[in-house]
Amino acid sequence: MTLSFDPDSLVLPKGHFIGGRLIEAPGQLPIKRPSDAKAYWDCPIADAGIVDRAVDTAHRTLKESGWATLRPRERTRLMQRWADLIEEEAIPLAKMEAVGSTRPVGHLIAGDIGVTAEQIRFFAEFADKEGSDVVPTDGNSLGMIMTEPYGVVGAITPWNFPLSMAAWKLGPALAAGNAVVLKPSEMTPFSTLYLAELAVRAGLPGGLINIVLGDGATTGSAITGHPGIAKVSFTGSTGAGSAIMANIARSGVKPMTLELGGKSPQLVFADADLDLAAGAIATSLLSNAGQACVAGSRLIVEARVADALAEAIIVRLATVRPGPTWDETTDYPPIISERQIGRIDSIVRATIEGGAECLAGGKRLDREGYFYAPTLISGVTATSPAVLEEIFGPVLTIQTFEDEEEALTLADHPTYALAAGLFTRDLSRAIRLTRRLQAGTVWVNRYGRSRDHILPTGGYKQSGIGKDLGRDAFLANRKSKSVLISL
Repeated sequence: MTLSFDPDSLVLPKGHFIGGRLIEAPGQLPIKRPSDAKAYWDCPIADAGIVDRAVDTAHRTLKESGWATLRPRERTRLMQRWADLIEEEAIPLAKMEAVGSTRPVGHLIAGDIGVTAEQIRFFAEFADKEGSDVVPTDGNSLGMIMTEPYGVVGAITPWNFPLSMAAWKLGPALAAGNAVVLKPSEMTPFSTLYLAELAVRAGLPGGLINIVLGDGATTGSAITGHPGIAKVSFTGSTGAGSAIMANIARSGVKPMTLELGGKSPQLVFADADLDLAAGAIATSLLSNAGQACVAGSRLIVEARVADALAEAIIVRLATVRPGPTWDETTDYPPIISERQIGRIDSIVRATIEGGAECLAGGKRLDREGYFYAPTLISGVTATSPAVLEEIFGPVLTIQTFEDEEEALTLADHPTYALAAGLFTRDLSRAIRLTRRLQAGTVWVNRYGRSRDHILPTGGYKQSGIGKDLGRDAFLANRKSKSVLISL
């Protein structure tokens, strides 16, 4: 059976998903497919009234269903059934996501769908395994730290990994006993809408998950500033995260989890397995065409092996098979939009005009859609645009060092500190530098997440606040109450 499909023949869920059903809404925002630049639908924009309806529905559902006080194991059972349905409906989900996103249908079946189901199961198991603690106090009292859900959580997810990002938000919030009002990206909402429909089919109360479509300025602002939303979780750019913080501050105070931008370094020492390093670095650049917040976009390599490593990476970059996301043979996807590919190209050009050398790529591919060649740039400085700015595309810069201190200095970005990679055979060096690298995640002799969902993710500096995944994400969706009882 082939996974390839005709994008024009696909029936897509369109509208808001409120109270367990799709709500039709007029299209307002024209959206184009990145694989062929064809306009194929108009996204509705939920205004404050639609967001009010979604929030009210979430509160009413929590009260009527008793989700927050349901026997914890029952929450686990329902969420596990939901994960089963995600796997059973893998092909429809993959097609709905592939049609207008940067995720090739083959990659979705091989990875994203299974990861999404795993994440739902992972968080479901926390429902009856994390709770209140009895803490030591004096002998005449009993001290407890009790936890309880916030109520209604607001979530905003990006376009680059729509399904798994939705699971990041929905999984811990629901397992912790909350309801959710979620806005997916206006460019990639379809798989998230179907994900919510599958939750209702699995037996979760209709209205526990409400999906509202729209842009950041109108819909996103209405969610983050809504007085009926007790906590906000967002994944996206640092600029958007700053705007969300400001909007929340204007309407009051509430907790938030922000997983934001990155400009992550990959440090390679001369003693490293260069073949391993070249493969990992090339994969991190090519994966989703570099459109990931953790993309390892800054190669920092010991000078005496820099040329050999660059050559090995270039060889791997030449093997890519660009193509539309609905073709199962595609392994290199497009850039999400005309605006984004234009921004990538302008940063590359400005860097080269500033004196850097383009070793590979550096231009759009000559084909329909928004495809940009994998790009390798050497001769950059700390002030080069391609070093300073989060490009969100397949662009890798190369800087060289002579010793550990210089490597750490180059790795330390003034703005971002989301992730870092380190390649060396020296265990002592690996531990020493891991302790000193400014990053929320450090990968050693690899680059990229595994399917060990227990490891939290989040950044330092302006790369975010709080953590997604892991126990941290579950606990971030519950508030604590201290109790002291005199005996």
